[in-house]
Amino acid sequence: MDFQLREEQQQFADALRRWVAKDYSHEARRQIIHSASGVSDSAWQTLVELGMTALPVPEAQGGFSGGAVDLWVVMQELGRGLVVEPYFATVWGAQFLQLAGNQAALLEQVASGELKLACALGEQQSRHDLYDIRTSAVRDGEGYCLNGAKSVVIHGAQAGALIVSARDAAAPDGICLFVVPATAPGVQRRDYRTIDGQRAATVELCDVRLPASALLAQGSVAADLLEQAADYGVTLLCAEAVGAMDALFAATLDYLKTRKQFGTAIGSFQALQHRMADMYIHLEQARSMAMLAAARQDGSDAAERRRAVSAAKVRIGQAAKFIGQQAVQLHGGMGVTDELPAAHLFKRLTMIDLTLGDVDHHLQRFAAQPAFAEHA
Repeated sequence: MDFQLREEQQQFADALRRWVAKDYSHEARRQIIHSASGVSDSAWQTLVELGMTALPVPEAQGGFSGGAVDLWVVMQELGRGLVVEPYFATVWGAQFLQLAGNQAALLEQVASGELKLACALGEQQSRHDLYDIRTSAVRDGEGYCLNGAKSVVIHGAQAGALIVSARDAAAPDGICLFVVPATAPGVQRRDYRTIDGQRAATVELCDVRLPASALLAQGSVAADLLEQAADYGVTLLCAEAVGAMDALFAATLDYLKTRKQFGTAIGSFQALQHRMADMYIHLEQARSMAMLAAARQDGSDAAERRRAVSAAKVRIGQAAKFIGQQAVQLHGGMGVTDELPAAHLFKRLTMIDLTLGDVDHHLQRFAAQPAFAEHA
């Protein structure tokens, strides 16, 4: 694998890093997350102007046809800056539209920044199993009628359209995927702030009637699409986590260089240097696994993609816990205060671990792959 970024990828990363440093400081972010909407329209517009919303969209729909590795670069910088705007949710939703096909109009709106998306897939009882679906889809003339509830929909209240999974009432074993306008009659959203400053919503669907054109996929095609898109979402989260861990490591190192005890910087103490070295090893291993998962996204081998994605989510979950705990301890009492980025970074890393499958879930998934049993 070539771990070197191409020139245009480095330009995207540099542009984002300059914007975060200039306009998205820790104080600016705190004001955004405590605002009524929890997001910033001006920050979103900046992402649009930088071409971030167009990056994952095909050229035919006004985008740049960016692959998973290109998005890895972007998500790493957004993770480093703890950006709370609905970029991940929108890009993840756009992947569903691309895989389903025939969604050119919506993808054009995503590329231009006019449309934000959210993926309403999880339910109260489902935990990490996206196939545990009780939301029902019933044929209603030429269209469908949806009923059910979706939990912890990331940026669900900020989205203009929702990607919704449902069970076909005529075939209980069949899965359907729909694109649902957020303002459709019967759609109710309850917005709230999560512990990491992000926004999520509970989405209730009460007799939501949709035309046949709202159906993205059904049956085995929908099941495969759901898994492939979920792996893509995990890959984006892994990249974001690497950026957050990188920022947390740098903040901790800077603190050790400036915090003095007995007249000397505590970073000179050998025991603390050893702990920083362990943190660095975890960080670089996590970075390598995240890049491997991104590289496997654009390949045709689904089994290899599953293995790489689950292995990355496990390694990054373990690294995030270790780096987060060490950073808080090395910061001392300051590490858990709202005034320093360290606590916010650790909270975000914790939430990433719990999104789209935690360490235990992906360990089980990895072990369930045929190649694992063959070599066990």
